[in-house]
Amino acid sequence: MKVNVLGSLSILSTVLLTTMVPAVNAADSSILTSSAADETLYLDDDEIYPDYALEVEQATEVNGIQLPVGTLIYGQYEPAPGEDDLIFVAESFAVNGRTYSFDAVSERLEDRTDPRDRRLGEIAKDAAIGAAGGALLSEILGDIDLIEVLGGAAAGVAVGQATANRVVVIKPDDIVQLKVQ
Repeated sequence: MKVNVLGSLSILSTVLLTTMVPAVNAADSSILTSSAADETLYLDDDEIYPDYALEVEQATEVNGIQLPVGTLIYGQYEPAPGEDDLIFVAESFAVNGRTYSFDAVSERLEDRTDPRDRRLGEIAKDAAIGAAGGALLSEILGDIDLIEVLGGAAAGVAVGQATANRVVVIKPDDIVQLKVQ
């Protein structure tokens, strides 16, 4: 009597996977993922960023295929239709050395003021430019007064905040929900 050892191992691993890790059917809910990048991403909301990966955070099933925690989902970040935000458009995932095509889209990933533009040095630079403008305007209109210089500094900070770059910030531990299409 022959015993198919590989088939038995495959069945055993399937049984272990389904009993050890609760699966969620992707058609009924979201796939919870996070960025596979090791560093924080700062993405402009009007650009397309191909060749990115998300990592599955909770085991799930897509079209009868188990996606264990850590499965990589490949796709790209692209502008959300009609919005100043991005979405992640998934195209495939890899399980057990095989790549499967599928379609999934993230919720909107909202843009915000670039935190790299809000460092103390940047704020001080905006204040200095505003103060210099306030001093110059005061000199033209009369003599320099502390109020005009302080007002110019405040205006410089406000203008710097209003004109700062806006980006979508994705940290490695941020959850990105995907909906299978």
